Amino acid sequence: MGLFVLWMLVASIANSGSFCLTGLSYPDDDQNDPNYVFLHEATSAPAISYYHYIVIGGGAAGCPLAATLSSKYNVLLIERGGSPYGNPNITNLSSFHNNTLADLSSTSLSQRFISEDGVINSRARVLGGGTSINAGFYSRAEPKYVKDSSWDDKLVNESYEWVEKFVVFKPKIEAWQSAVRDGLLEVGVLPNNGFTFDHVNGTKIGGTMFDQNGHRHTAADLLRYANPKRITVLLHATVGRVLFRSKGNQKPVAYGVMFTDASGMRHKAYLKQEGLGLMKNEIVLSAGALGSPQLLMLSGVGPADHLRSLNITVVVDQPLVGQGMSDNPMKGIFVPSPSEVEVSLVQVVGITEFGNYIETASGGNSTVFNGGIIFEKVICPLSTGHLKLKTKNPNANPLVTFNYFKEPRDLQRCVNGVKTIEKVVASKAFSKFRFDSISFQTLLNLTSSFPINLVPKTGNDSTSLEQFCRNTVTTIWHYHGGCQVGKVIDQDHKVLGVDSLKVIDGSTFIDSPGTNPQATTMMLGRYMGIKILNKRRLQLDGTMGG
Repeated sequence: MGLFVLWMLVASIANSGSFCLTGLSYPDDDQNDPNYVFLHEATSAPAISYYHYIVIGGGAAGCPLAATLSSKYNVLLIERGGSPYGNPNITNLSSFHNNTLADLSSTSLSQRFISEDGVINSRARVLGGGTSINAGFYSRAEPKYVKDSSWDDKLVNESYEWVEKFVVFKPKIEAWQSAVRDGLLEVGVLPNNGFTFDHVNGTKIGGTMFDQNGHRHTAADLLRYANPKRITVLLHATVGRVLFRSKGNQKPVAYGVMFTDASGMRHKAYLKQEGLGLMKNEIVLSAGALGSPQLLMLSGVGPADHLRSLNITVVVDQPLVGQGMSDNPMKGIFVPSPSEVEVSLVQVVGITEFGNYIETASGGNSTVFNGGIIFEKVICPLSTGHLKLKTKNPNANPLVTFNYFKEPRDLQRCVNGVKTIEKVVASKAFSKFRFDSISFQTLLNLTSSFPINLVPKTGNDSTSLEQFCRNTVTTIWHYHGGCQVGKVIDQDHKVLGVDSLKVIDGSTFIDSPGTNPQATTMMLGRYMGIKILNKRRLQLDGTMGG
């Protein structure tokens, strides 16, 4: 557990006290378990089945995508993990200290991996994906991100609102969060933007996915929108590969998937073949920034030499699969407090003009830590890496390298963030929560003393902020890339070089959107679902009109 000290300290703060929120909207039915009639263990699945759409990965993108497509078509959503419902470690904020990141068992809701850089990380293994296990902060992407992505502004806003109706709430800000907010404003992270989902420079209060009763809401809740007669969700189903067929010089066509249930039995799901001309049924990878490029490679789409080295039949030589992997470096500073501190997860964010987001979490009367953590996230890191397969086993983690701080600008942004945290801690607004006898250098030394990563240490942490950033780098779990637009997929998210296969998730991002990507990842699932439905409707209208 010591390797997870950074996040365990954040997690442990929820062990006491109350966590107050003001709901924006509430579902009428039971918030703990919607009792979906279409949710099944994969062991109950037939050996062979047929659907219009097969979505692989029931995470932040996969759930809203499948729900949207089910309004008109038969959809299979395949999730390798279990249900988030009925598990208090997920659903109740009061149990957040029982953090799944420290569970290394094969049935854990998160699967630990360690990047080749030596940074400890994890990937979700549960319906709802990362939204089922993270700190719940919700904030939309910056307008420039939407513009650069060539997305439709109106549909983007409608898709965000569709998500927010069920799963997003307004937090009640108490003393610690208020002090950090006011400290950010005092040191110049202006203006004060109050409560907003929008991404604007300055200091703001964002949304949360914990409601007024401390119950977590997740992307799985968006399946409430699904047509129960047209959707099937299978749990504990691990996809081994996408199946392709090819004829002559035509593009290989994805026509099905092979998956294994919890008992080890194999199943196949195929796309319905209806002879509808241009209106092709499709398979969609929504398995995340690790899972989607991994599945493409396991299916024979990737760098040919790498695939052949593992005796994988090459379907398409696509050397850019797994490239462009990026993770936003995080730096957390532990601040012990002489005053009682309320329990809070991330609620306030400072969006700076010099390349950082400043956030905080706190907790009082904890046996582990009394105080809080103020941390910074480097925006849009230039440093990128790559992902490769380690084995052909889909349950095994791939090998991933992020190359943290390879580019000097990223390191300078980290330094800027640490300096901003120092100013906030020294601010008048924050004075109630700091020991005047403890210097900021002592706080840096305290942070350095925790075994928070496996990065080979060089030099003395305290010799420079640059060295401190390098030696104590951690993740904020916002890694992305591997199936990027214009490199692996086109603007419609179709995989280049093959037919009937799309990728819709965080692996397609060039940069991480907003202060936390989950809002935009859920939006993207809804957005692309509507785009797919609209395109099929136009094609059908054209066919009938002809």
